[in-house]
Amino acid sequence: MNEPLILEPTSAADACVIWLHGLGADRHDFEPVARLLQRRLNGVRFVLPQAPSRPVTINGGWSMPSWYDILAMSPSARAINEDQLEESSRHVVELIEAQRQAGIEPARIVLAGFSQGGAVVLHTAFLRWPGPLAGVLALSTYAPTFDRLELDAQRSRLPVLHLHGNHDEVVPPALGRVAHDALAEHGVPVEWREYPMGHQVVADEIHDIGLWLAERLAR
Repeated sequence: MNEPLILEPTSAADACVIWLHGLGADRHDFEPVARLLQRRLNGVRFVLPQAPSRPVTINGGWSMPSWYDILAMSPSARAINEDQLEESSRHVVELIEAQRQAGIEPARIVLAGFSQGGAVVLHTAFLRWPGPLAGVLALSTYAPTFDRLELDAQRSRLPVLHLHGNHDEVVPPALGRVAHDALAEHGVPVEWREYPMGHQVVADEIHDIGLWLAERLAR
């Protein structure tokens, strides 16, 4: 994996947001959003990882930054390359551990991801990472591995904010709702919000994200 972009706060960091970009984007994609949020949040470091470039079946086999190959848009794990998803998930775990070694406890770390990046953080938070987290931001995303969801008490308490555009033509809102509903059925405190947008991020959404992060990371 490539080195992440790390945005340090003006004061000493005591919390962190690890934010994964979507398919075909790069680590700079959410840099403007992260810098805007950082001005509202004291002491929060943003870590923006970079996916490797690889062929993506659903996009005609063209090589592009991708956390895993997508064979078809479906809530099923059969529609993705699971080995690549697991590789990306291990990378997120390594980033969490790196922040712990830097002095930030996982309970002060939020995992965030847009589209394909959101699928990776949902998989990591609820199927791979065994410890606490501050929360999960799931933006315009889905969860192809949630058919095997089995949560312990700690994971069932993990707060999730699931944000989606009601005009999303890339990841239909129905796919996002499948992920949301799976978490809700397991008692996870998950909140669903829709915005009048497509597969994108808008100002009202960023405002809501800022408030949600402040609730979980403010001292």
